[in-house]
Amino acid sequence: MMHEYSLVQSLMERIAQEAAARHAVAVHRVRLTIGELSGVEPELLEHAFAIVREGTLAAGAALDIIRVPARWGCPECGAPIAPGQVLKCGACGSPAHLEAGDEIVLDRLELEVP
Repeated sequence: MMHEYSLVQSLMERIAQEAAARHAVAVHRVRLTIGELSGVEPELLEHAFAIVREGTLAAGAALDIIRVPARWGCPECGAPIAPGQVLKCGACGSPAHLEAGDEIVLDRLELEVP
């Protein structure tokens, strides 16, 4: 849970910077993309966000979390590697490469600007 709190604190700093740059008076919605292999528990992140946002421009903001499943592929021939398979390309034998699923991305902010 401490990991999620530190992530939310960093997120709130970024939100404050973006809001200040646009002279926003409120933040209405925050959308994050979180990969399943990112090490973040979305439910704990939501809880931390609800606590940390109090007293900020994002006090009433909704948090939308888009979950991204892990996706592996071959960096040599581009063949996809199915979930649960050995992390080695069945076509050319190259080691698999993680293509998606480890990200933590601030995708969107909905700001109220006068």
